[in-house]
Amino acid sequence: MIIYNVTLNVDDSIHFKWLEWMQKEHIPEMLSTGLFTGYRMCRLLDVEDEGSTYSVQYSCHSLIEYNKYKEEHAPHMQQEGIKRFQDKFVAFRTLMEVIE
Repeated sequence: MIIYNVTLNVDDSIHFKWLEWMQKEHIPEMLSTGLFTGYRMCRLLDVEDEGSTYSVQYSCHSLIEYNKYKEEHAPHMQQEGIKRFQDKFVAFRTLMEVIE
């Protein structure tokens, strides 16, 4: 299993609008691609950065699904966040393989 992890630091001025957008629009749109089997959203605690920091982890079966997402959907999905919230958040993306 592959986990596509997006860690985001969100400015307090947009925090509630961003969180609502993530839960009601962005995450459902990610899942509607059919490439991810699920997700987990966590808020990081005890972080020294200003604002709020989240980790959103999307699961998929293999690199095939992830690469298809990256090629066909990622540019649009990432641009939508930038369009809505401009420079009020920072995102850092990592890819992980689950070892069982």
